[in-house]
Amino acid sequence: VQLVESGGGLVQAGGSLRLSCAASGTIFSRNVMGWYRQAPGKQRELVALIVSAGITNYADSVKGRFTISRDNAKNAVYLQMNSLKPEDTAVYFCNSKGPSFVRDYEDSWGQGTQVTVSS
Repeated sequence: VQLVESGGGLVQAGGSLRLSCAASGTIFSRNVMGWYRQAPGKQRELVALIVSAGITNYADSVKGRFTISRDNAKNAVYLQMNSLKPEDTAVYFCNSKGPSFVRDYEDSWGQGTQVTVSS
């Protein structure tokens, strides 16, 4: 399984960014897709999840500001981030959980994309 993130960068507080994650090697439509983040000196934490049927779950800290979506036809998951705050600064990782072409279950991670929010 390969997950490739894109869309990170530097933005001012109050701004927006859209992260994308392209997946390959996985039976995408049957995977739970998620975005996690890790700030310096902190543990990796869940930001948002989306299951194949489109049901979503968000960390309290991002509810109302971030939106996760997926396009099963393109094997892609997105994270629209609005009203960004300096505390959103972190490396954002794409994650997939579920069947791949070679295993019944894989828990896979992308390499991460840096999001920096300036005050």
